[in-house]
Amino acid sequence: MAEQPTGPVEGEAGVPGVPERLRVFLVDDHAMFRAGVRAELGVHVEVVGEAGTVAEAVARIAASTPDVVLLDVHMPDGGGRAVLEAMRRSHPQVRFLALSVSDAAEDVIGLIRAGARGYVTKTISPDELAAAIRRVADGDAVFSPRLAGFVLDAFAARPDAPVADPELDQLTNREREVLRLLARGYAYKEIAKELYISIKTVETHVSNVLRKLQMSNRYELSRWAADRRLV
Repeated sequence: MAEQPTGPVEGEAGVPGVPERLRVFLVDDHAMFRAGVRAELGVHVEVVGEAGTVAEAVARIAASTPDVVLLDVHMPDGGGRAVLEAMRRSHPQVRFLALSVSDAAEDVIGLIRAGARGYVTKTISPDELAAAIRRVADGDAVFSPRLAGFVLDAFAARPDAPVADPELDQLTNREREVLRLLARGYAYKEIAKELYISIKTVETHVSNVLRKLQMSNRYELSRWAADRRLV
C-alpha cells in the first residue's frame, strides 16, 4: 500500500504560507448549472451554499456569510439585482460577481450600479472563473473583455452623472447637507450655524435620515456617508 503523504494539503486552512480557500455561494435558478459550477470550482474554492430564488439566496447568504457570491442576472422572482439590493446594507463585506448568459449592456450596467464587483459570461472557463473570483475577493473589478467596454462607454457618455443609489435618492437636498456635515464630525450646534437653521431643525433632519436609511445612530450614518464618498 502506498504511504500517505504527511505534508500540508494545498489550500489547507491554518497552514502557514498557504492561503485559505475562498468561500463561494452560487445563485442561479437552474439546478443543473449550479451542479456543474460546483463540480468545476470544487478544486479551487469552497462552495458553501446555493440558491435558486431571490428569497432563498437572501436567507442562505446571510446564514453562510461567503466571501464571494456568483450571481445570475435573470431569475423568475427578481434576479440578481434584487439579491444585491437586499444584501448590500446588511452584509457589505460580501462581494458579488455576476455570472450570466446575458451580455446585454443594460444588464451589465444595472448589476454594476447595484453593487456587483464584476460581470462575466457563462462562456468563461473554470480556471478563468476561479481567477475572477479571487480578484473580486481581493477588491478588484472584473469583466469579460467585451463587457468592460459597456461599462466604460456608459460612464464616458455621462462622466458627471452619479451612480444610481436608491437609498441616497430618498433623502432631500437639505437632509444630504446635514448628513454630509454630520459625517465630517460637526456637532448639531455647528450644523445649525453652518446651514442657518435651528438646532431643533437639525435634530429633525437627522431623525428623518436615520429613519429612511434604517440606522440607529450618527456613527452608522458617518460610515455610510464615507462609503459613498459624500464626506
